[in-house]
Amino acid sequence: MTTIQNERLNRPAIAITIMTAVLWGGNSVAIKMALSGASPLFLAGLRFLLGGLFVAIWAVIARVSLRLEPGELGRILRLIVLFVSQIYLLNAGTHYTLAGRSTVLISAYPFFTALFAHLYIEGDRASRSRFAGMALSFSAVVVVFVESFATNQLDYLLGDGLVLASACLLGARQVYTKRLAQNIAPTRLLVWQALISLPIFFGASLLIEPEPRVTLNAWVSAGVLYQGVVIAGFCFLVMTGLLKTYKASRVGVFGFITPLIGVALSGFLLEEPVSPALIGSVILVGIGIVIANRDPEENADV
Repeated sequence: MTTIQNERLNRPAIAITIMTAVLWGGNSVAIKMALSGASPLFLAGLRFLLGGLFVAIWAVIARVSLRLEPGELGRILRLIVLFVSQIYLLNAGTHYTLAGRSTVLISAYPFFTALFAHLYIEGDRASRSRFAGMALSFSAVVVVFVESFATNQLDYLLGDGLVLASACLLGARQVYTKRLAQNIAPTRLLVWQALISLPIFFGASLLIEPEPRVTLNAWVSAGVLYQGVVIAGFCFLVMTGLLKTYKASRVGVFGFITPLIGVALSGFLLEEPVSPALIGSVILVGIGIVIANRDPEENADV
């Protein structure tokens, strides 16, 4: 039976986790930028082509073997099912909604991470205060949907629902990634995740998406590069390493910082409307973070 590492977050780990959460705040904005010139599946392929190259170069520098051990391929293939589904739902959902709303909705994933970790990872049981804090932050999702019905603005509901489904799958993927990373080097895991997913994304795009599948300009290229190098490369590598060592629920809590950055960037870069409900949802997220982290036992070593 595999022993699961569940160390408490120390100050350096917290700082790194917050940094990745901040960088992730630009992800939905970058997706929206890139979707102005690329179809959702083809964009996913471009993103993980760049991300896979970034991680592969790091593997060479760090001298990490990329050779799969017996039994690893089957476990990675199960991860791929979650991975491909989650990324497609995020891209397609962001296509049909606003980047600010997408950022708030995908940031519900720490709630699902904590829930799945509580159910499936021994030693990562969530305290009442953490669940209360994350439930409060999750209520931001409810605010987003209530606003749509209250103002009769139903155009974004399809996209919102797809992104929320992506958040659920992301929570499940993080917990499964943590289990895999106990026996598979995070760098090798990410390289093979990208390598296997590429023909799926590009193949599906060729089959079901109309031409042109990509039209590159400076705006689109900036969105693709940010997703590929910063998110699918650097952030995925850092996050997988964090998940290997620390509690998945604890790492996930800081993901609620992401919408604070995402909503601000969507208003600044994309000139999207920032409604009172969206501001309220971000406030709920912030309060939820404070409550979720008020756990004396967890913070004893920090």
